[in-house]
Amino acid sequence: MNDMVLQGIVFLLAAVVAATLFKRLGFGTAVGYLVSGILIGPSVLGVFNSAESVMNVAQLGVVLLLFVIGLDTKLSRLMALRRDILLVGNGQVWLTTAVLGSIAYALGLSFSAAFIVGFAFALSGTAIALQLLNERGDMSRPYGQKSFAILLTQDVLTVPMLALIPLFLIGSGAASRTGSAFGDTLLALSVVAAIVLIGRYLIDPIFRWLATAGAREVMTSAALLVVAGAALSAQFAGLSMALGAFLAGVMLATSSYRHQLQADVEPFRGLLLALFFMSIGMLIDVHEVWSNITLIIALLALYLTVKVTIAAVIARYTGSTWPDAWRVGLLLCAAGEFAFVLLPLVASEGLIGPTLTNILLALAALSMAITPPLSVWIEYRIKKREQRPETLDEDFAHANGSALIIGFGRFGQIASQLLLAEGIDTTLIDAKPDRIRAAARFGFKVYYGQGMNLDMLRAAGAEQAQLVLVCVDDPEESLNICRMIRSAFPDLKLHARAYDRAHAIALTNAGVDYQIRETFESAIIAGRTMLEALGVPSERARQTEDDVRHRDLERLELQRLQGIDAGHDFLHKTTLQPEPLKQPDHRAKSLNAETDEILHRDPS
Repeated sequence: MNDMVLQGIVFLLAAVVAATLFKRLGFGTAVGYLVSGILIGPSVLGVFNSAESVMNVAQLGVVLLLFVIGLDTKLSRLMALRRDILLVGNGQVWLTTAVLGSIAYALGLSFSAAFIVGFAFALSGTAIALQLLNERGDMSRPYGQKSFAILLTQDVLTVPMLALIPLFLIGSGAASRTGSAFGDTLLALSVVAAIVLIGRYLIDPIFRWLATAGAREVMTSAALLVVAGAALSAQFAGLSMALGAFLAGVMLATSSYRHQLQADVEPFRGLLLALFFMSIGMLIDVHEVWSNITLIIALLALYLTVKVTIAAVIARYTGSTWPDAWRVGLLLCAAGEFAFVLLPLVASEGLIGPTLTNILLALAALSMAITPPLSVWIEYRIKKREQRPETLDEDFAHANGSALIIGFGRFGQIASQLLLAEGIDTTLIDAKPDRIRAAARFGFKVYYGQGMNLDMLRAAGAEQAQLVLVCVDDPEESLNICRMIRSAFPDLKLHARAYDRAHAIALTNAGVDYQIRETFESAIIAGRTMLEALGVPSERARQTEDDVRHRDLERLELQRLQGIDAGHDFLHKTTLQPEPLKQPDHRAKSLNAETDEILHRDPS
């Protein structure tokens, strides 16, 4: 078999297995690619004998990454986060760079090498941090927004740094483009201006013309051509290829074809970034790392301590609580993807030796591997500590509302407005201390409590209340709370927020008096509004809305009796031709014996 074909198969197999395995283990795909690169590289299996040859292609992944970052970097978004970017983001990057650079300088590196190494390790793993935030659902929380602002700052600062690094490498043998420093500067500025002007004024009309061809592959080719053209133009002027791609992305951030461009380059970006991380893994000499393992572990402990502490202190003194500040620090403690760009660059200029390069690459890779489990463990400890005092100190002496709302998230907050507007005494309960503190700032008294704690519900006045609304986020928890309330307080009116149809059916079987799917009403109203916007008369649109509502109720009842796959006849397919409604077969076997008994009970 051709060696290139074999290497391609091995690369794809390693990428698929590593990404899946390490993602499931909670380490992230980047760590998986690094490990697989080590395994198939020269120091272990030797499938790839030259990491440098792979790196030449893999660096296109970084170029595409910068292009995508540029597409997402809108001026309005930067303005909304300007305080966090200017204070928190810049403070974290430059203070961390100063401290780590000083340590590197004290260990014997030159000033230029120490500065670049310090900056490289001041950056954080964007993919890892965003993955952890998304898994927790904390992107919209204050510490999530602050962490995102720091990551955005780091991404933006990477671009000018990549352009300025040649200034730190003067004397390394790099050839002048024009024969003079002034000529090189003028050439660089001219190329940057050309990229900006072409991206601003020419690309959109060109893509509009190409779109008339109706060929998807033409648009994809054009997107890759834009990235490659900007990158190569920047390289020709002595600048970073990544800088050219970023500028092209920023210029297209307001284009009507932005989402199409991003969708076109995304598959290539993912594969090339996987190849990039694998090539970094191939550069790591396992035997040399093992012989310096004690030093690497010591450096890892020092690095994590410095980085977490600086980020946490800056976050704390720019408005975060200490728990949120430590969350920010832990999210940002992993080395970033660009450490693997900058370290080989410094090594290629002879500013650091091969052994030190290996140690630093291993240090960056280990920090990425340890961050997810460390962050999850610390997050668990923080939450435990946050909840303990409020569990003990809660006082329900004034909780005597006619209605109880369990779960004061987005759904509970809106539902409570109608009750409070009518002056109905309402007891609000939530299990998240951060949410309780946030609600207090807006004048709400929200009691801390777990919905499954029956003693807490009694103390909150459930026995005297007329109605309870359960609207916690987790469907399983919601169902268990409803079952417990129905069992303990059989005469209490019980309403609940349902996550989806299956959850709605389960709640109905659990005995709730009323349930509503969290997106149903908004989707129905959105659909009716679309009809009216498309010219359908308002009365006809409302009749269609009533028809869909009626069909949905009938289908939900049939699904409750026969299973979630039943009721397809009630769905409108490709047309809105009226279909006769079919009544559910109440003789059908239900999902549980309890429902059977209710349905077949003698009316007398």
